[in-house]
Parts: sequence; structure tokens; C-alpha cells
Amino acid sequence: MTKLIIQIPCFNEERTLGITLAALPRQIPGIDKIEWLIIDDGSRDRTLEVAKASGVDHIVSFRHNRGLAKAFMAGLEACLKAGADIIVNTDADNQYCADDIPKLVQPILEGRAEIVIGARPIADILHFSPTKKLLQRFGSWVMRLVSGTKVADAPSGFRAFSREAAMRTNVFGEYTYTLETIIQAGQKGIAVMSVPIRTNRDLRPSRLVKSIPNYIQRSLLTIIRISLTYRPLRSFALLGSVPFVLGFGLGLRWLFFLLIGSERTRIPSLILAAILMIIGFQLWILGLVAELLGVNRKLLEDIQLRLRRTEFQKRGDRESNK
Repeated sequence: MTKLIIQIPCFNEERTLGITLAALPRQIPGIDKIEWLIIDDGSRDRTLEVAKASGVDHIVSFRHNRGLAKAFMAGLEACLKAGADIIVNTDADNQYCADDIPKLVQPILEGRAEIVIGARPIADILHFSPTKKLLQRFGSWVMRLVSGTKVADAPSGFRAFSREAAMRTNVFGEYTYTLETIIQAGQKGIAVMSVPIRTNRDLRPSRLVKSIPNYIQRSLLTIIRISLTYRPLRSFALLGSVPFVLGFGLGLRWLFFLLIGSERTRIPSLILAAILMIIGFQLWILGLVAELLGVNRKLLEDIQLRLRRTEFQKRGDRESNK
């Protein structure tokens, strides 16, 4: 029996949650059972009451707001514990068209992908400004470059996970999960693909994109942090190469003037060259140390994955014995 759980992170969504839930399917070809789960991220309004009145099957509730990334991960954990074979994540503001959920889960059912991300028609979304559309395209291009995947719409939160992919997913940031999960998938060899999806009219302003400069800053910091976490040696090697090459160039310049018999000693240039080369070398050493620490992180992730698989297997055995 294939079980699908649709999860929705929520924070003060009493006005839009009912609309979102009313559009969710209860039957999909190839799926035997569909359940709904919401993550109440410390809401101070009637979000919980709306969820219960709408027939939500599972509720995860935080006493205080912990951020979208934490809510997303709590949802994945709860879905796995509830026996989900496939997990679909969508937003509470009804941004994504729920009728496209079958398109998200179909590649997983057919074994063609483990994570499927809905690609919005960015050019046709009326409430996106030209600047935001340009940034969405550029950001997705950067993510494809960094992650080694072919994701068309990296910031899209409308995505489906197989049980195996969900078990292997860990989000350490607090801002958002969208970028980190894609880079993780690329690093871990998880099959990712995009499918075109539709969007609904805008019901409220985005809470993640408070302003374009703020969004750019936080996204860049997220990409840098994730790159340093999952590709430390490569990242530090690139960072260290900049001062090392500059220092090496200054050193060659100093040597050139020395060989042609220049009267000026240019000692400050030699000192600066040495400092820059030392900084570059230290960054390379940091990258090597971080890479070794990354091996330990991978071992811990493997242990976590085995524990999750064992827990799921025990749950399946208990249900089959009932």
C-alpha cells in the first residue's frame, strides 16, 4: 500500500489555510492512501482551529516560532513516523495549484526520481516584478551550477520526496530549506527532476522575500554556508587561491625588479606578498581540516539513515502483525 502525506508548514495562516486545504486531493491514481499534515510554527491566530475543522490528519505544533526550515524538517520527521511512502510539501498561502500534485508524485511512482520540484511559470506570474523574475532565473542558474542538478526553479517549495530521499535529508539552516535540500541531493547522488506546475493568484505577500536586497543577501549567505558545509575543500581552495595568486604575483614582480637591478628595494611589496601567500595557504589548510570533519559528518548521517530505516522497518512489522 502506497501512502502519500501532504505537509504544510504554517505560521499565522488562518486566512489562507482553509482555502489551501480545500483544494488538496484525497485520491490520486497510484496512491492508496492520502493524509494531510500541518506544522504549526508557533501561530498566534486560529490556524490550528482552521486545520482541525478542515479534517487535517496530523498536526505538529511548536510553542514558539522556529522558522520555515525547522518546520519543514519537523514535518518530514512526522511524515516518516506516520509511515509515508511519499511526502509532498506545499505552502499554506495556496500559491501552488494542488491539482498538479499528481504530476509531482508520478516520477517517484515510476522510479524516475526521488525528489521532484515543481517549476513555476515565472515569466507568467503577474505579481512577480521584473526584478524578482530576473533574480529567480539567475538564482536557479547559480543553484544548478553549485548543486550539479538540473532544477529549473530552485526556490519553489512545491516538491515531492520519496521515503528514501526524506530519510537522507537534513536541513541545518533556519531561513529556508529550498536551497539546502537541492545541494544535499546533488552531493548525495539523489535523483532530482523538475516538472512544470501552475500557480494560483496571490493571496498575501511573501514572508521570505521581505525586500529584494534582503532576499539576495540571505540567499547568498545560505549558498555560501551550504557550499562550505558540503564542499569545504573545494570552497576553501577557491577562497585561498585568490590571496595566494595575488601574493605570488607580487612576489614575481619583486623578483623581476631585483633581477634587473632596480635601486628600490620594494620591501613593503615583498612583505605584502608573503602575507597574502600565507593567508592563502592557511585557507587551504582550513579546507583540508573541514574536509576531514565532513567525513565525520557523513558517517553520522549514515548512522542516522540506518536508524531511520530500522525504525520504519519495525513500524512496518508491527502493522503487518496486527
